[in-house]
Amino acid sequence: MTSLLQREHNDWQRQGGLHTAEEIAHQPAIWRALATALEEQRSRIDAFLGDWLRQPGHRVILTGAGSSAYIGEMAADTLNAAWPAEVRAVASTSLLTHPELYLKRAQPTLLVSFARSGNSPESLATVELLRASVAQPRFLNITCNAEGELLSGSTGRADTLNLLMPEGSCDRGFAMTSSLTTMLLAALATLGAGSWPERLARIRSLADLADAALRDWAAPMQALARREVQRIVYLGSGAQEALAREAALKVLELTSGRVMAVANTPLGFRHGPKSMLDEHSLVLVLRSRGPVARRYECDLVQELRSDGIAAAVLTLGPEDAAEQLPACLPIPPLPQDEGLDDAWLTPLWLIAPQLLALNKSLALGLTPDNPFPDGRVNRVVQGVTIHSHDG
Repeated sequence: MTSLLQREHNDWQRQGGLHTAEEIAHQPAIWRALATALEEQRSRIDAFLGDWLRQPGHRVILTGAGSSAYIGEMAADTLNAAWPAEVRAVASTSLLTHPELYLKRAQPTLLVSFARSGNSPESLATVELLRASVAQPRFLNITCNAEGELLSGSTGRADTLNLLMPEGSCDRGFAMTSSLTTMLLAALATLGAGSWPERLARIRSLADLADAALRDWAAPMQALARREVQRIVYLGSGAQEALAREAALKVLELTSGRVMAVANTPLGFRHGPKSMLDEHSLVLVLRSRGPVARRYECDLVQELRSDGIAAAVLTLGPEDAAEQLPACLPIPPLPQDEGLDDAWLTPLWLIAPQLLALNKSLALGLTPDNPFPDGRVNRVVQGVTIHSHDG
């Protein structure tokens, strides 16, 4: 029998988790395919973007809903620091309710939409909202579904660039896994600074690191998932703050809400949220590469371990022998000179929360590919009525 993430294929299929397991496991291959696809399309991308990002008066809005919104949050600060144009992340769910806070008719705006299916009502409505609200709108659609309406409805438009992610990225399972990490890397590479060879080399380097992570992390995450915790806390700052939100969402989704999960920053956690800790709580601190952030993280880890309230306080991320604060998982050696900052590393670290949520779902007797068989939460959101902003 063939093994997949330390379990047999037949076991995954019997327990209703085969799609999700495969989609977590094939991420390195999908990322390599993405690097090849972007290399082939770089001329088309460069022609569309031109000098857009070099104009201080221009705005770029990274948008999506749910996990897709977190893609923008993971990437925005790094991209904003790289260019004169303003780059910010605004969830489509916020754009639709309060467009007056985010859109200016006279300000040229590029809307970057992240969409696994390309069929969610918010994604489609946000595009139309921008067309109606901005005099010079442009659109970059990063999507995983060739048949999605977001892509098919904009093909051939001069104001739109569609980037279709490699085959296999459109997750069949309920939770976004490979779709999210692939779209994130596509955004960082397409909108990032540095030469194309440098950006593509980062993707390929991450794929190699992910191969090692999947090999080394599957068994420890299975063991961690068997612990009887009722609450999971993810803490991170910078790009890791959005990573923490996505990690918490994976727990909520794949455990059907039976395990409560929250996200915060290491400094913010002391300001009230720390009160939620008890003997059934697990804390995972997502480590930064930044030296100052790491000091704050180290302080909090030592404090929480000294308190002795939580069942466990673990760390995930780059190790530093001087801190004597080893990560809870074996970390593959990180290149020092390839520009892999916190934003670029988020797809790698996200593998661990994906594995934990997947195995926690199984430990609770659920079916990860469809943790909501009653249909109260759906793979593509339903039941949304789009309201007009016309007077």
